[in-house]
Amino acid sequence: MIDSLKGICAAYGLGNDGNEFKIITQVFLYKFLNDKFAFEAKKINAELAKAESWEQAIIAMGADELEMLQLQMGPDTARLKPEHFIAHLFGRQNAPEFAKLFDDTLRDIAITNNDIFAVKTDGGAKVTLFDRVSEYISDPSKRDAFCRAVINKLVEFSFERIFTQKYDFYAALFEYLIKDYNKDSGGKYAEYYTPHAVAKIMAAILVPDKVRGKVANVSCYDPSAGSGTLLMNLAHAIGEQRCAIYSQDISQKSSSLLRLNLILNNLVHSIPNIIQGNTLLHPYHRDGKALKRFDYIVSNPPFKMDFSDFRNELDTKENKERFFAGVPNIPKQAKDKMAIYQLFLQHIVHSLKPGGKAAVVVPTGFITAQSGIDRKIREHLVDNKMLAGVVSMPSNIFATTGTNVSILFIDDANKEGVVLLDASSLGTKVKDGKNQKTLLSEAEEERIIATFNSKEAVEDFSVVVSYDDIAAKSYSLSAGQYFVVKIEYVDLTPMQFKDKMQGFTDKLIDLFKESSGLEKEIRKQLVGVRYEK
Repeated sequence: MIDSLKGICAAYGLGNDGNEFKIITQVFLYKFLNDKFAFEAKKINAELAKAESWEQAIIAMGADELEMLQLQMGPDTARLKPEHFIAHLFGRQNAPEFAKLFDDTLRDIAITNNDIFAVKTDGGAKVTLFDRVSEYISDPSKRDAFCRAVINKLVEFSFERIFTQKYDFYAALFEYLIKDYNKDSGGKYAEYYTPHAVAKIMAAILVPDKVRGKVANVSCYDPSAGSGTLLMNLAHAIGEQRCAIYSQDISQKSSSLLRLNLILNNLVHSIPNIIQGNTLLHPYHRDGKALKRFDYIVSNPPFKMDFSDFRNELDTKENKERFFAGVPNIPKQAKDKMAIYQLFLQHIVHSLKPGGKAAVVVPTGFITAQSGIDRKIREHLVDNKMLAGVVSMPSNIFATTGTNVSILFIDDANKEGVVLLDASSLGTKVKDGKNQKTLLSEAEEERIIATFNSKEAVEDFSVVVSYDDIAAKSYSLSAGQYFVVKIEYVDLTPMQFKDKMQGFTDKLIDLFKESSGLEKEIRKQLVGVRYEK
């Protein structure tokens, strides 16, 4: 169905257009909500399940009977009127101004369900569920035909058989739906998509098997949520009905995708907590006047970005506690290289409840930097005994960036035994378009998770160290600095020793000769360099 909708968009000049994503995601969602309504209605009313046309059977209901049916439906189901059904639009597709009827229907669904499905901005405005979809077609004379083509495709499919599927199915469906629309475009607020391997490892370490099913009524937060991959994995590990999701992201596109992800994953109850806005400048979620604190936080924040236009607004007395290690200065050059992740990381530490846990993707350079804000953040985590450990990932785990990344695990309850794990040698390198990326096998993912959760020391792979050990190593969180270097001794006869030393000597003589020749050539070239005006 997704491919068919993309084909329709291409036929009307919207292939790879910036508005194609809005059309595809909104039409997909309309179909999903329509079929979810049918699925829930048939579960409640056996007569509807037997009817030749469930739509006609509902139309035949009295107003009171229809209202009672809707009251019995779960909170994740949109409240639809008979005129909202796809079958109703299909039957009226030859009406004049069909595009207007199509748009009006979607807008009425959005208004009817605004309290449940609207995403808020940090200024309090509501971003409704649907736009006037046909208006993305620039030629008004083609809008009716476009909407007819869409409705005719929607009638051909049914989602009803998929509503009993599990999380992994919906994760794959969502990834396919957005795969062309959630790429790092290099802009100031480029959106990031976290690979499933990273998301899975983060969730499985934050919520290990031994506590799954035992955690309830907890809050889960991502201050740079993107399309919500990390939050969905975390909610699945905890149990969708056992947690409340909170997020904020500056991108309207990401917030819309996250809303769609929540709807697909039975987390509609958390949509009111999805905020579009600047987390660093205007953090939205509060308990009274104080910033809200959370049980679990996951984040893959942008690493570097020009935030010079609001940098000084962050470096204030009011933000001193939140940005305890400082706010990066504005460089004279390369403003786009400002380390914004340092601010997100401090915001996350500040936003944790006592005993809370967090997992954050950071550039690997963070774990060893010997000065500045990076060092101060590590000192804070170690000195306050709130660190679970670090997993250093393979290079190119993100296809869109060559930056090496590590996952920092914060645990306010972990007072001893910090796990440092070096997974940089794992994975298989594959081509991804023009880029190269590294894929972890399921066995490698499980090895990382099991080793970390069991606090197991494995030669050249993982170590378990104390907070004092880390402080003594200049607060380095690099596993390699704690590995024991083993020296292998080999018994040699006097003749074998003489032969080895002669081999080393001969090699050095050859290298010295080569070096001398290069030196003479360089001097010769320098003599020939002339000044020209």
